[in-house]
Amino acid sequence: MADKKLRIQPHRYGGESAVISLRLPKEMLAVIDRVATDTGRTRNEILVLSMEYALENMEIEDR
Repeated sequence: MADKKLRIQPHRYGGESAVISLRLPKEMLAVIDRVATDTGRTRNEILVLSMEYALENMEIEDR
């Protein structure tokens, strides 16, 4: 997979949503919070953008 960057632009997610619970390593959460602070986005927005990117760019390998 090519080294593609996740570009974060000013735009809010506007679709329907559901509340979930998620456990993350503390170090990862610190990075997410830093990105949120640096971009003026919420933690939730960063997570949604990251998940959208991952889903659009993932490759499922055969075992």
